Amino acid sequence: HVQLVESGGGSVQAGGSLRLSCVASGDTIGRYCMGWFRQIPDKEREGVAGIESDGSTSYADSVKGRFTISRDNAKNTVYLQMNSLKSEDTALYYCARSRAETTWPYPITDTYEYNYWGQGTQVTVS
Repeated sequence: HVQLVESGGGSVQAGGSLRLSCVASGDTIGRYCMGWFRQIPDKEREGVAGIESDGSTSYADSVKGRFTISRDNAKNTVYLQMNSLKSEDTALYYCARSRAETTWPYPITDTYEYNYWGQGTQVTVS
């Protein structure tokens, strides 16, 4: 059973940066896809970025060129570097581990492909 704990959220002005971290315990993440997702009240959770075990990445169009997902399997940790933040990036951000070693044929940012979730970290951009 995997436990995921996010950190690094906070309040920042538009144009600023934040780096989110997600530390896993209880099992390794190295063979699995990892994703970052976000949710605002009354909206469905949406995929922001995903990273496969081989390091391949995928991003939502809304964050391409501004966000970077990375992983350090030795530390069982996934990161999300967020630059040029906008007010519309305000949300509760979650990390998650995939059910299987690949989400194929589904998109790596498909929430249904993930079964372990953290509690979330709030990001507020003003």
